[in-house]
Amino acid sequence: MLVREFDKYILEHSEFADKLPDNALIVMQIEGDEEFNKWAKETGQIASKKDTPIVYVTITELKPVRSRIKKLKLERAA
Repeated sequence: MLVREFDKYILEHSEFADKLPDNALIVMQIEGDEEFNKWAKETGQIASKKDTPIVYVTITELKPVRSRIKKLKLERAA
């Protein structure tokens, strides 16, 4: 979900995308979530190839998550 949100942000803020090195491995970080951040850094370092730049992108503020679903219908399988 973070990657999807990051993609949307990049589409809306192309000037930010210009700062990213070509072929960089983007590692998402969340301000205040040290457990996730540690896991993401370790995973990124394992996944990166030699000479691949790693860029840490820290999310410092998130808007509340809201569903775009207006109505739902529920049916139980017979």
